[in-house]
Amino acid sequence: MPFSATNRKGTINGIVFVAIFAAAATMISDVEFIRSLGISPLVIGIVMGIFYANTLHNNTPAEWSGGITFSGKKILRFAIVFYGFRITFQQIAEVGMEGFMVSLVMLSTTFILGSWAGFKLFGMEKDTSMLISSGASVCGAAAVLATEPVLKAEEHKTAIAVSMVVLFGTISMFLYPVLYTAIIEPATGFFHMSPKEFGIYVGGTIHEVAQVVAVPASVAGAPADMANSAVIVKMTRVIMIAPMLIILGIYLSYSSKKTGAVSGPVKLVIPWFAVYFVGMAGFNSLQLVPQNIVDVINEIDTFLLTMAMTALGMGTRFAKFKGLGLAPVYTAGLLFIWLVVGGFVVTKWVMATF
Repeated sequence: MPFSATNRKGTINGIVFVAIFAAAATMISDVEFIRSLGISPLVIGIVMGIFYANTLHNNTPAEWSGGITFSGKKILRFAIVFYGFRITFQQIAEVGMEGFMVSLVMLSTTFILGSWAGFKLFGMEKDTSMLISSGASVCGAAAVLATEPVLKAEEHKTAIAVSMVVLFGTISMFLYPVLYTAIIEPATGFFHMSPKEFGIYVGGTIHEVAQVVAVPASVAGAPADMANSAVIVKMTRVIMIAPMLIILGIYLSYSSKKTGAVSGPVKLVIPWFAVYFVGMAGFNSLQLVPQNIVDVINEIDTFLLTMAMTALGMGTRFAKFKGLGLAPVYTAGLLFIWLVVGGFVVTKWVMATF
């Protein structure tokens, strides 16, 4: 037990050690240039953790490992639950059926496509395929973190998925404003989008929340409804991670029974932290907590997520990457193409239908 009498001191030291790294990652993310790139402290934290794991790891006292593991597992679940304070059901209702349908179609198709292509087409194992797919389909690094405990995946697989989210999410952040200015806004007919339509397209297809915020801000003279639609649709995708993880847990339970991995009655795996996440969003929707307190909660929650990401990075060794080749890049690249091209078509179809 991590907090037993014999392990308590080492566990606390390990947690503090991770927190120091997370604090450094947070300070780095506040540098103007880093912030302009939409790079979150979560990403910086895992990079720092991976660097430490492959350089100075042997200098870490063995008794601290319990605290590092605690940060990557227990603190992670706690932080995902409080992620619900970033969302209200009223925000989701603002974009109506169009925003909901774009979110639903893009999330489900992206996750299914990536899980299938990574495993069947590019020969990657299932966990990494699903982690990459969850990051692309929902909300980037936070979604990868939330999916990891359901899959019980190894740390290096999570690191691979996060790196793919960073790579293609960053490309998206620079590509979309160019597409809008050069093609979408001046076009007529099918290729034209109103600012609201483009906002829904951005929110329904770009990986990270910070990247979604950055795109409308990069479009000169963009009206407020572009940014509002983008953020709200993105938040709709974020809250959909809860039903996605519950469905994934049910699928994993029954597939393990079907393949003979378990015998006897099927043990249904329900990621309760995802259920609590929805409950927290529902509580936030009641607006009982003052906004300034909510802002503080979100700051603390971001720090806890950064701690979890850093801890996962600390468990990642480059030696574990051997044998994967370019399969993660191919999988994430295919999903990127689907999000950009397929997402445009889906957005136009939904806006014309609903």
